Amino acid sequence: MKKSTYFLLSFTVIFVFSLSAQAQNMKGKKVNHEFPELPYAYDALEKAIDSETMNIHYNKHFRGYYDKFLKAIEGSALEMLTLEEIFANVSRSNAAVRNNAGGFYNHAMFWTIMSPDGGGKPGPKLEAAINKSFGSFDKFKAEFEAAAASQFGSGWAWLSKDEQGNLFVSSTPNQDNPLMDDVAKRGYPILALDVWEHAYYLRYQNKRTSYIGNFWEVVNWPEVEKRFNR
Repeated sequence: MKKSTYFLLSFTVIFVFSLSAQAQNMKGKKVNHEFPELPYAYDALEKAIDSETMNIHYNKHFRGYYDKFLKAIEGSALEMLTLEEIFANVSRSNAAVRNNAGGFYNHAMFWTIMSPDGGGKPGPKLEAAINKSFGSFDKFKAEFEAAAASQFGSGWAWLSKDEQGNLFVSSTPNQDNPLMDDVAKRGYPILALDVWEHAYYLRYQNKRTSYIGNFWEVVNWPEVEKRFNR
């Protein structure tokens, strides 16, 4: 046997063995996607969201996205990936994965960036970043409110951080978010507002702008800043 042929066969055997070993290591290492507890009582955010809406939103809509997400990835390689890893190539996934992974992630974040003790203004570091990107806190609020109010149909408004650490406001339809690989502008989301009708209609009916305005009364700025500092 020629040395070149021997070398090629040896390399092939090593390569196949390596892939086999990696496959074995991946077995049983599924990502544990837990269903998080609501961090406050259903009536804790009455300044902005009524208890009946919160109960239905959390136990029906959020639970539904979670259960359907787990079913959508069951038995596939996606079980080994985090949500952020799934979003990085979500354009290659089917609608069930996209919609339910987005719905699960978006709501899990949404609960944490609100608090009964919320409101006011962000801490100095985040406020400085907001002023740098938007000119002032009030100008940021106006741009965020406009994005939320003008989102046609169901969707979300976002404050996100790009790769250079700059902040930007955007909106996405349905359960899309700025982490997805095919959205208009990608970034890491630090603040989110759900503008699906089920998030506000029992209390506000068609007055979406009133819901948006009251949202500032419950924003958990320490959690938003924590995400900004990630």
